[in-house]
Amino acid sequence: MINYEHWIWLPEDKYPEYQTVPYSVLCSAVPENFTVAEFKREYNFSKTIKNLKLRFSGDTEYQLYLNGEVIATGPVNVGGDFTANNRARSNYYASNLDIDLNADKISLFARVKLGSTEILDYSLGHGGFMLSGCVTFTDGTKKLISTDSTWLARRNVFYDKSRSFNNSYEEDSFVNAQEINNIWHPTDSLIPVRTEKLIVPENNLIKVLPYEEKTVDLPLDLIYGGYIYVKVKTQGKINILFKCYEQNYDGYEENLVFTKDGEYRGFKMHSAGGLLLKIKSESSFEAEIEPMFIAACYPTPVEAKTVTSDLMLNKVFDVCSHTLKYCRQYIHLDSPRHTEPLACTGDYYIESLMTLFTFGDMRLSEFDVIRTADQLMHNHGKMFHTTYSLIWVLMAYDTYMSTGNIEMLKYCKNALMLLLDLFDTYMGDNGLLEKPSDYMFIDWIYIDKINLHHPPKALGQSCLNMYYYGALKCAAKIYSLLRENEMAADCENKAENLKKSINEYLYDTERGLYFEGLNTPTEEYLISEHMPQNVEKRYYRKHANILAALFGVCDKETSVRLLDEVMNNDELGVVQPYFMHFLLEAVYKYGLRDKYTLKILEKWYEPVKECDKGLVEGFYKPTPEYSFDHSHAWGGTPAYSLPKALLGFEMLEENFKKISFNPSLLGLKKAKIEMPTPYGMLVCNLEEGKEPEFIIPDGLNVVK
Repeated sequence: MINYEHWIWLPEDKYPEYQTVPYSVLCSAVPENFTVAEFKREYNFSKTIKNLKLRFSGDTEYQLYLNGEVIATGPVNVGGDFTANNRARSNYYASNLDIDLNADKISLFARVKLGSTEILDYSLGHGGFMLSGCVTFTDGTKKLISTDSTWLARRNVFYDKSRSFNNSYEEDSFVNAQEINNIWHPTDSLIPVRTEKLIVPENNLIKVLPYEEKTVDLPLDLIYGGYIYVKVKTQGKINILFKCYEQNYDGYEENLVFTKDGEYRGFKMHSAGGLLLKIKSESSFEAEIEPMFIAACYPTPVEAKTVTSDLMLNKVFDVCSHTLKYCRQYIHLDSPRHTEPLACTGDYYIESLMTLFTFGDMRLSEFDVIRTADQLMHNHGKMFHTTYSLIWVLMAYDTYMSTGNIEMLKYCKNALMLLLDLFDTYMGDNGLLEKPSDYMFIDWIYIDKINLHHPPKALGQSCLNMYYYGALKCAAKIYSLLRENEMAADCENKAENLKKSINEYLYDTERGLYFEGLNTPTEEYLISEHMPQNVEKRYYRKHANILAALFGVCDKETSVRLLDEVMNNDELGVVQPYFMHFLLEAVYKYGLRDKYTLKILEKWYEPVKECDKGLVEGFYKPTPEYSFDHSHAWGGTPAYSLPKALLGFEMLEENFKKISFNPSLLGLKKAKIEMPTPYGMLVCNLEEGKEPEFIIPDGLNVVK
């Protein structure tokens, strides 16, 4: 790793208004001085290059080219929450590349954006770019290179505002870049740079006649996350309103103007199942437009599949897996359309589990766990969603079990202490969480016109307490792994006391069900936009009963009965795909997979029939006017729950040191399951009436 750096930016004397921007993780308002800077440097050598190692970073976003080809985009995001965005985080990240070459010169070029276009952007408030490198020649000698004042810089005036491009302006000349103070001091990213794939729609070469107006719709085969790319040949003015849409023409637009030949590569991340162009020529010459889409995602060299005798089930798995692929960016995303920050841990926990049975590389999950720990430290243990802060504990433990990365758990220890200390302050005299900042997030659904995104106590308290119980049990395991035995015992004791209070105050013995929360008033000082005053109605729904079974708040017999009730009692309402994950986990835990797994997974059939290009956000619209996206991996648990249930998989020791299987066809005729492991791809073939056939990689310890 190269670890020296000099940061550069546009010279202040020429570009005084394009130096700084407000820093924020929530970039809903693009700054007025949004701009794009360009930097370049050519190195000529008298001998042949064998290898080039690069380390680079930028604020807020860059496109890095080597010898005319894009080699990286970034930077790696810090993360971020919906809270505490007015203070800059203390960390920033640099990416590394190791490139074999056979050349005697290198040409480096970077396009760097000042000002945010996405919620996932992060800035320290000043434009900057850094690159350092080590050139190794065929004779074994080396030379160091770095950004400095010998690099050339200019403002690209064509990027005149966010999501806008106009090449009618006269270009600025390149001048020497200005070296600036290093306020970033980035540490090395724990993940590789993203990969890109150019998606070329059919019939994408568009001829535009003089003064013609036309609309062109170019569907894509699947829904991808990525960026607009377009080439234009023209001798006069061409206006293009370029929209990326998923399914029903909902999507974000970019406004492009070309008065001469050129190309445009955008910075705005889109979720695209099709490209819609509204073109207006103001030229007396014929023009050509070639729209394309650059699909970007975390590298996925391994892609495991589960294939069964049920074709519709196979399609569900494929759609879930594909959607996960494009939600894996420099952080996990809820979707490339929404691009929410790292605060949405409920989504990313499910995505991390899906990765086990699809792409196998858990480094992104590890990094997200670490960055969420940083968030908790940054904001005194608090996250915007209280339930998601508790799910982070589950994610940390399960990611450890998948990877064996004890250093990750050590890094998270202080954040875990802060989180649990904060929840201590939420406890009431009845032994329940009575005074949290909110009960977010339960499910993306409305009950009696009440939004379960941020419900009142009567619809959120039980679930929050169940999650807290589950988090305490996981925290005890984490502390035991860290040999913090007193803290582990303390968590176990708190969990046991909480379980008693849940069963005393939140369980209806007459109906044999947990209800969703108490009807006691919420204290006025707690009332806010995300903490509504409580209601008088008592609610009996699936959510609390699923979590009670899953986390073991009740005994096994009661848990099985509750799950039967959830599956067969329509009066308990519905749950969205996100919450179905917890139901499938509970069904698996209590040996009900043969009885209920396929019945639950059939809920995905209709939405996938409606759109098989990407995964829909929900089964039921929370409001009639709400427009679901179709790139939302939080509902993709079939890509995890199906192969897990078919295999009867259990991780007995961390990082696949010891695993076991108990295969079942679940009522299917045939199934082939692939599962990536650190030892290679594990394969299981199941067929009705035959013994399971396993292909087990050497070194993998499977307990029969």
